[in-house]
Amino acid sequence: MSHEHLVEVNCYAFSREALDDIRNNAYASNHWPLVYILSDGTKKRAYIGETTDTLTRINTHMKHDEKNQLTSVHMISSERFNKSATLDMESALIKYMAADGNFSLLNGNLGLVEHNYYQKNDLYAHIFKEAWNKLRSEGVVEHSLESIDNSDLFKYSPYKTLSFDQRQGLLGIMYALLDDKVKSLVVQGGAGTGKSILAIFLFKLLQSDDSDLNFREFSNEETELRDLLLLLKQLYKKPRMALVVPMTSFRNTLKKAFRNVNGLSADMVISPSELAKQAYDIVLVDESHRLRKRVNLGAYYGAFDKACEVLGFDKGTCSEVDWVGKQANKAIFFYDESQSIKPSDANPEDFAELKAASTTQVQTLASQFRVRGGNTYVEFVDALLNVRLQVGKIFTSKNYEFSLFDSIDAMVQTIQEKNRQFGLSRLIAGYAWPWISKNDANLFDIEIEGNLLRWNSTNTDWINAKNSEQEVGCIHTTQGYDLNYAAIIFGKEITYNKERNEIIINADQYFDRNGKQSIQSPADLKQYILNIYKTIMLRGIKGTFVYACNKELREYLAQHVPLHESAQQRPQEQVTKLIPYVNSVPFYDLQAAAGGFSKLQQAEHKEWIAVPDDMNPSESLFACKVVGESMNKIIPNGATCLFRLERGGSRNGKIVLVEHSDAIDGDSGSHYTVKEYESFKMEDESGWYQKKILLKPNSYNDGFETLELTEEQSSYYRVIGEFVRVLGRHYPYTE
Repeated sequence: MSHEHLVEVNCYAFSREALDDIRNNAYASNHWPLVYILSDGTKKRAYIGETTDTLTRINTHMKHDEKNQLTSVHMISSERFNKSATLDMESALIKYMAADGNFSLLNGNLGLVEHNYYQKNDLYAHIFKEAWNKLRSEGVVEHSLESIDNSDLFKYSPYKTLSFDQRQGLLGIMYALLDDKVKSLVVQGGAGTGKSILAIFLFKLLQSDDSDLNFREFSNEETELRDLLLLLKQLYKKPRMALVVPMTSFRNTLKKAFRNVNGLSADMVISPSELAKQAYDIVLVDESHRLRKRVNLGAYYGAFDKACEVLGFDKGTCSEVDWVGKQANKAIFFYDESQSIKPSDANPEDFAELKAASTTQVQTLASQFRVRGGNTYVEFVDALLNVRLQVGKIFTSKNYEFSLFDSIDAMVQTIQEKNRQFGLSRLIAGYAWPWISKNDANLFDIEIEGNLLRWNSTNTDWINAKNSEQEVGCIHTTQGYDLNYAAIIFGKEITYNKERNEIIINADQYFDRNGKQSIQSPADLKQYILNIYKTIMLRGIKGTFVYACNKELREYLAQHVPLHESAQQRPQEQVTKLIPYVNSVPFYDLQAAAGGFSKLQQAEHKEWIAVPDDMNPSESLFACKVVGESMNKIIPNGATCLFRLERGGSRNGKIVLVEHSDAIDGDSGSHYTVKEYESFKMEDESGWYQKKILLKPNSYNDGFETLELTEEQSSYYRVIGEFVRVLGRHYPYTE
């Protein structure tokens, strides 16, 4: 499954010689707020800070008597960061790294005070988790966040930047709250439209003092929002509010989030049955499609029946939707019918009846697509496809990657590398090839320059489907989706006439039957195809790559699109002699599986591999290759990883290399796996305590299972080493 990467972690030497490399970081050179970690891997000391003036701050630290002894700087950056977000990230890193214990922190305190703010850019919990995972991959931290804090306090926060669509939704909700004729509001939106965030944001907004609020993020809506909020504060001095969450686990998560936000409390988040205890001025229902009726309730039957009795409803005909309507002066339902997943969920007809009521207002949330190239890029693409650009006009941007390839093989390799780095990077093409693999998965649909490719193997959520990074999507499988990077193939159905200076369509090379059967005018077909290419060229948030099958079209595009340097000349790196345990560690010829255990193999030390300059390569360190996807949040498939020989003490929360010896013939070799370690004691029926060991995956693919070992089984298993960091995918060096 693909994953959207929201944060970058870049490592540099902490030295004056490395300042040029730091200047080449766009976030640093453009005064973007970021978080950094100064560290020394040998002395195990670190300092955490945040800044909007990276170069000045780094220079200042280099003059500091203690900090100038540090050797590395990790810069954590994201397009979604703002000053408040980086302050929050800095505070969280100080707190978690102090608990992790891998480094002794030079910071004078354990964290910053809590900041109440409305972020300019989204800072979700998974951004911090991704940064933490990347820091684990770099060997900066050791333990998982779950083992340190075993909670998800960062995932749901009211301090979120709202999209334009969400801001309009917020204003609509506020108008509805002020309208005496409106009792219920149904806010419809599919998955990913930010319904939960909007619910929590609104809750915080109405519970905050005026002095806590910052309206600058709302731009043109600022005055309107201020006025509406003032009217709401006058109408509801101290509103009795509740956030109803039907699912127990999600409700508990939001309780923890509310508990850690100034002005909110955990008891504001309630179950549906708790509505029977009191009435409220305003009730917000998140995931309202999971409200229940009296079907398959199990242990919940008793509480359901009791609430019905208290509220005066017939338990056989009502649902929790009715409870909300009775106990709330104003009810706001965040609803997505497509996410109703159980027979116990309230019937869609209940919501249809609710929406049809004269006292109900219905609003809709829709995701908004934005590319980092901004309106300039959008307008450029439109002019490019309609041949309206001035001669020599070329699009360039520091914030957006846009380039033309003259080799399909090079573009395929580039987009696959982007997918490994950032996720959600896909090939997309015009419908210039029949879909023959639809009926025979062994066939290839597309052949370009000897490269064989297949169309999307599924029409359903193809972008997130297995192996989609190896396939080619079309307009039908990509429209409405956001990608980090898109690689566009202009097919044989579209070309360019130099004499007439216009795009030409070859209708016989266009194979979307439903796309052209009803079109009589060639001009209409041309406009349709141009619209397709414009749409797919606006999928990539971070960048777009293009390739044209037709030579004439490729030559036209080359006049306006920067050429991709496929074979960029790189300076030859100086070869450094490897000295064992001075600048290198032993590399063992084994492949540890990041799935189950590997095949039987014997580990042999034949080579040495270099370690980063800031590492102290003691004799307790060694390296080997890790294959598989079960640890890909931390360790990429095929990565060479550094391990430290098992040294005793607690391993909980650490990633370990485990050896399994054959019970029959231990001399024939061993099996190896890499997993996150957890152990605990369990009481059996006789009252004896037995140790249970879990070897857990940490993957974007949730299909991997945890390996469970009992104390008896553990005699055949041995922890060989603890994961230190990823060294890379490169091959080891030999003497």
